[in-house]
Amino acid sequence: MKRFRSLGSNPQYFLLAMAFVMPLVFSVWNALLNNFVVEKAQFNGAQIGMLQSLREVPGFLAFSAVFLLLVLKEQTIALVSLALMCVGIALTGWLPFELGLYCTTVLMSIGFHYFETINQSLTLQWLDKNKTAHFMGQQLAVKSFASLLAYGAIWLLMEWAGVSYIIMYMLAGGVGLLIVIWLWFAFDKFTQTSVQHKHMFLRRRYWLYYGLVFFSGARRQIFMVFASFMMVEKFAYSVGDISLLFMLNYVFNLLFAPKIGRWIHKIGEQRALCIEYAGLIGVFVGYAWVENSQLAASLYVIDHLFFAMAIAVKTYFQKIADHKDIASTAGVSFTINHIAAVVIPALLGIVWLTSPSSVFYIGAGFAVCSLVLALNIPVQPTRGNEVRVNMLRWANLPIEIPTKERS
Repeated sequence: MKRFRSLGSNPQYFLLAMAFVMPLVFSVWNALLNNFVVEKAQFNGAQIGMLQSLREVPGFLAFSAVFLLLVLKEQTIALVSLALMCVGIALTGWLPFELGLYCTTVLMSIGFHYFETINQSLTLQWLDKNKTAHFMGQQLAVKSFASLLAYGAIWLLMEWAGVSYIIMYMLAGGVGLLIVIWLWFAFDKFTQTSVQHKHMFLRRRYWLYYGLVFFSGARRQIFMVFASFMMVEKFAYSVGDISLLFMLNYVFNLLFAPKIGRWIHKIGEQRALCIEYAGLIGVFVGYAWVENSQLAASLYVIDHLFFAMAIAVKTYFQKIADHKDIASTAGVSFTINHIAAVVIPALLGIVWLTSPSSVFYIGAGFAVCSLVLALNIPVQPTRGNEVRVNMLRWANLPIEIPTKERS
């Protein structure tokens, strides 16, 4: 009992517990989505693009999470957001038509994006800078384990037991909601090491971080929306096939994510991100050319492994940031991340109807832009040493663009 109480008073275990429940539920929604919308709602590329754009609207509005800090603590917001996501996913199977799927997707997405915003803020606040990369690798490993459980359950229950989409969605959402309730009572209410700013702002010295986040959002949408959609539409992957592919992705993350975190801490953010973006250029070009289903699956696994290295963007920000800026900037960065994410799925969904390969060439272009930005990261970034070349200074732009502080 004493050991259990010591776990409940450790904020790192709380972060790892939340890192477990989120993918346990969300992975079910994500793995079933393409097959569900094709089989039950007869979606085409344009409709799946629109659904994914709507899914990203709450991410675009993630900056509003900072205003919730005026009335709620970050820990409370994180748990309420997780609960909302679980409810949205539980309802998905009951509404297998266009408007219904749009509504449940937005509901789920509000919870998902508010949680991700607050979770990133808490992680960067509660962790020492020398331990953050390794801990984020551990978080990825925990997320991978949870996702493996989810995909394994899908494969067993739907492929072998014949469970319907409705039951699978209800099971995932219900289990997730029960775990969230347990987290509420099992862990202490932790105090913050510093009072966070409760207003929005853009700081000039964070401009490189903003740019990296923007192109990360643009690239990730192509991976999440169109790479997986290609597997179903072009190569006729079944629900079981998609689940096994996702399981393979997360086996790699489970095995290598903590090592990737330590490796990023060892070689530095600049080198890690340059390796990631150079690799992603090749992966996206490969998507455009691929005609073999096994090769496409290999590219998908490599793509997913490269995204684990995005830890370096977050640790770069932690090293250059004022500690009081973390919560507000987490919300603003999610909004920046989703500026492209709101528009790209719908626009590229239309492109997909005539030229699927062009979608992936555009993704390669985004990776080139990210590589150029990553080359401007200092070898040892710190506050006051945020970039190698400060191009915004030449443009004589304002130091920051604040909103009025609210008391």
